[in-house]
Amino acid sequence: MILLVTGGARSGKSLYAETRIRDCAGTPVYIATAQPFDAEMAARIAAHKARRGPGWLDVEAPLELPQALQAAPAGPVLVDCLTLWLSNLMFAERDIEAQTEALCAALAARGGEIALVTNEVGQGIVPENALARRFRDAQGRLNQRVAQAADEVRLAVCGYTLRVK
Repeated sequence: MILLVTGGARSGKSLYAETRIRDCAGTPVYIATAQPFDAEMAARIAAHKARRGPGWLDVEAPLELPQALQAAPAGPVLVDCLTLWLSNLMFAERDIEAQTEALCAALAARGGEIALVTNEVGQGIVPENALARRFRDAQGRLNQRVAQAADEVRLAVCGYTLRVK
């Protein structure tokens, strides 16, 4: 079962995905794509860890997400989040299309319960600069591709989720 949870910032998507994975049998694996580049991001990461509590196996994969999925031990997996993974790929000048295909292949090969969190970034104004537009477009394509691979897609809004697929 592959679940994709999308929504805006602070919409409740991570909490929803954590709850779904926590309710599965086995030790949950949390694959984190965030990197603590500054104090604010370090605090956000710490808050996420504290909210999850003990019992999660944490794996850091800012760039090598497909490989982390393949290497993760058996059990439910939560990937948080695809948006940060994409920005990491862009800054590292990686082939996003190839990485997206590798991710989808890893998802198909893994089996079991997998939840992925991603941001919906295409509902606002058109960004002013070319880099932001390129990111928005790449995020939209990544979200569409993973949604196609997913068994269930949820949209988080104001702390509630709506089933999209």
